[in-house]
Amino acid sequence: MGVGRLLVRGAIGTFFVGHGTQKLFGWFGGHGPEGTGQFFESVGIRPGRRNAIAAGAAEAGGGLLLALGLATPMAAAALSGVMVTAIHHVHAKNGPWSSDGGYEYNAVLLAALFAITAAGPGTGALDESHAGTAWAVAEFAAGLLGSEAVLRFAGSQPAPAADAGEAMDAASGREPAPAGATA
Repeated sequence: MGVGRLLVRGAIGTFFVGHGTQKLFGWFGGHGPEGTGQFFESVGIRPGRRNAIAAGAAEAGGGLLLALGLATPMAAAALSGVMVTAIHHVHAKNGPWSSDGGYEYNAVLLAALFAITAAGPGTGALDESHAGTAWAVAEFAAGLLGSEAVLRFAGSQPAPAADAGEAMDAASGREPAPAGATA
C-alpha cells in the first residue's frame, strides 16, 4: 500500500508542479503570469496577475512537497485551496462532469489529497510524522479558508479599466472621451 501512495503522490504532485510552472513561467504550453492573470480577471479573481503568481506558487510548491512526501498536510492544503477556488470560479456552473467543463476532476483531486493526508504519504516520503484523519480534515479546512480569503479579496477589488484614460474617467465620474478626441 505504501508503494501505491508513492505512485499517487508522485503523479499528482508532478502534474501540479507542471500546472504551477505553466502559470509562473509559461512552461509546458502555459500562458505565464500575464496570460493566466488575464484569465483570472475574466472570471473575477482580482488582481489577476498577483493571484496567478500565488496560484502558480501554490501548485508548484505544493506539488513538489507532495511528490517528496514532505509536509504533506501543508502541501495538500495549498493544493486544495487552488482546487476549491477553481471549482468556485470556473467549474461549478458547468455541473459535475469534466466533459462539460465541470468539477469532476477537481473533486477527485480533492479526495485524493484528503486520502493521502489521512493515510500518510507512504513509501519514500521524507516526512511521515503528520498523517491521520484529523490532519486530513485540517488540511481541507485550511484549503477552504484559503479559497475563501481569495474570494473575499477578489470581490473587493475593482474591475480593471481598459486603459489609463478610462480609469481616470471612471474615477472622475465622466464618460471616457471617444477615440481620437482631445480634452
